Amino acid sequence: MYAPGFPTGVDARARTDRASSLRKLVLSDELSFLMEAHDALSATIAERCGFRGLWASGLSIASSLGYRDANEASWSEMVDAVERMAETVQVPILVDGDSGFGNFNNARLVAAKMCQRGAAGICLEDKWFPKMNSFVGDHHPLAEIGEFCGRLRAVKDTVGDSDFVLVARVEALIAGHGQEEALKRAHAYAESGADAILIHSRLSTADEILAFAQLWQNRLPLIIVPTKYYRTPVSVYRTAGISTVIWANHAMRAAVAAMRQVCGRILSEEGIAGIEGDIASLDEVFGLLRYDELAAAEKRYLSSGLGGA
Repeated sequence: MYAPGFPTGVDARARTDRASSLRKLVLSDELSFLMEAHDALSATIAERCGFRGLWASGLSIASSLGYRDANEASWSEMVDAVERMAETVQVPILVDGDSGFGNFNNARLVAAKMCQRGAAGICLEDKWFPKMNSFVGDHHPLAEIGEFCGRLRAVKDTVGDSDFVLVARVEALIAGHGQEEALKRAHAYAESGADAILIHSRLSTADEILAFAQLWQNRLPLIIVPTKYYRTPVSVYRTAGISTVIWANHAMRAAVAAMRQVCGRILSEEGIAGIEGDIASLDEVFGLLRYDELAAAEKRYLSSGLGGA
């Protein structure tokens, strides 16, 4: 029986099954959705809500640790966070691997560790290390195409699970280059072993994403992150043949807003009576973390005759 909270690890069969599930989601003709998670609790909530896959967000994990999304959190801290999520949920996790935390050697090490700890895939972006969050500032230098292709090939050659999904994230539009540069990079990454392409944009409309999709013609599955162009209806993505939509940071942002509101009210009202109906009950928390399993285990394993002869 699975015991929530107990570090059981993710065995080889489960890792393969999850990688296969993520691959099927990404390759499916149906539009799929990945929900952001940044710790075991947010992962559990997303799974309980019905999401079939998760996005382990670099921004959200860093934020939860009190770091900025500029590679201030170490790769080992990221691995630890993903491991805890993978031990808690059954759905596959695609990891935001930033730019790979260095050159090809760092990238393959991080990918191998993520795979060992239960991740189903990793996404690498074509920036130098350290990277800056794509929505902060205007300085986003890109890696040379050949060097980044080496990172992708190194990951493919190192990770033993053939179903482990490798996503190449193209930042050319973020960096202010045009469609020609974005397409050149995407084609090179496809030839270097990427299983899917993530095309990113910081515009408030989906225009350049849709233009790229039309030019790309589904050579590989196309993944998008509509954080800035959130007003675009999902039906538009289906029509454009988009493979997967990532809701990339919304659980973390929801938590920030809710905690700020509750803390402010408790301070101003000098009490908790007014907010009790607006927050999760303890019973809901206990249910999410399967305290019922612990109670059953106590009955099974705690002897009523402790201290007896």
